[in-house]
Amino acid sequence: MKKMQSWYSIFPKSPWLSIYAWVIFCLLPFFFIFRSSSSIQISVGIFILFLFFLSYMFSFKSKSGLVYMWLSFEMVINVVMTLLFGYVYLSLFTAFFIGNIRNSVGFFIMYGLHIAFTIGAIVAGFFIEIDLFLAQVHFILITVIGVVLLPFNLYNRNKREKLEGQLENAKERISELIIFEERQRIARDLHDTLGQKLSLIGLKSDLAGKLVSRDPAAAVKELHDIRQTASTALKEVRELVSNMRATKLEDEMLRIQQILKAAEMNFTIEGDPAFTNIPTIVENVLSMCLKEAVTNVVKHSYGTSCRISFEQLPNEFVITIEDDGIGITRGGESSPGNGLRGMRERLEFVNGSLRVEGGKGTKLAIRVPAVITHIMESD
Repeated sequence: MKKMQSWYSIFPKSPWLSIYAWVIFCLLPFFFIFRSSSSIQISVGIFILFLFFLSYMFSFKSKSGLVYMWLSFEMVINVVMTLLFGYVYLSLFTAFFIGNIRNSVGFFIMYGLHIAFTIGAIVAGFFIEIDLFLAQVHFILITVIGVVLLPFNLYNRNKREKLEGQLENAKERISELIIFEERQRIARDLHDTLGQKLSLIGLKSDLAGKLVSRDPAAAVKELHDIRQTASTALKEVRELVSNMRATKLEDEMLRIQQILKAAEMNFTIEGDPAFTNIPTIVENVLSMCLKEAVTNVVKHSYGTSCRISFEQLPNEFVITIEDDGIGITRGGESSPGNGLRGMRERLEFVNGSLRVEGGKGTKLAIRVPAVITHIMESD
């Protein structure tokens, strides 16, 4: 069973004002306790308060089955503090905790019980010591509203965040499936386009080798057929590549700049992403790898800046992505979700390579040879 830590945080997210408010609620009960004239009452109050925060800590650390026991204990302490000292506001701690329960049945049961115990204790307090409760009636009303609304607000927020996480995971899964399907389609098309012709070239090459000494004229004819078959195959490959949806590096850079700006990261771009004489399939692969690399920087680097450089060498295309984040950890290259394995698979398809360097930040060097360009231009 999962521990409470996996679905509970002790303070609300981000706002410093919320943390200050919780600190006030932690210190305020001592004011109510020290108003008592008897040292025994003060000792009892401090002991009860200690029990509350102890049970609050145990409810945070307990496994899900024991959480409800500690919550029930907190509700009893809330009632005791209300009746003995007129201090109602510990109920907000319990309300906040209940709001982080993900189990819907457990949430509604504890939510109903907490409202009933809190209102019942307040009503009884008015009968026991009406002057004390009338003096703070406005704050008591705000507390009751908080006990009613706070759990629902937190419950809905956590539910929304869970759905958003599931949606994000679904999007990533769909993206992976699309990439896999596209890879399978390309493999099928290449097999259908080249498989038969390459087999024919292999057979004719063996035949030409046998005929070269016995019948040179026939061997020359076979070599001529091999040349024609190779030209036809090359033409079909060109048509296949031209029919693929092209993703320009320049267009991808515009989207990448938007991602980095949204993440409030500083970035510099060196070189020209408009590579010349780059095959469409190579540019598609480089665009996908570049986007994946920058997404990793935004999600996992915890850095403040990113540098992207483009370099076109005589024999290869090079893209470097470097950040100033925490650096890739040991075993990080094989950890699920970082996308490095997918990038390597895409690059292998075009005989490319990926080099990862850690340390102070992470540096990715993507290299793809330009051999395909020379092959296409040789016809």
